[in-house]
Amino acid sequence: MTGPYGIRLSVGRTGVCWDNAWAESFNATLKNERVHRMVYPTRRKAVSDIASWIELTYNQTRLHSTLGYRTPNEVEGEHLGRRQAA
Repeated sequence: MTGPYGIRLSVGRTGVCWDNAWAESFNATLKNERVHRMVYPTRRKAVSDIASWIELTYNQTRLHSTLGYRTPNEVEGEHLGRRQAA
């Protein structure tokens, strides 16, 4: 199925809740833990702050139940270590 501008859609139809569950969960976390608690004077400041939050909080310190209560960086490091050993 092709959407506007000839881009292939990643899901079947609009409103299927489980298609983008991981993205919806991430967006909700970002909004609740950071965006709604801040006032950004410019778009540039918002982008910078959100990128910092993702890199410094979400990826390095926030534990994820689906990752065995590890951080994304821990899981990525383990994955890269396995690839180098192979």
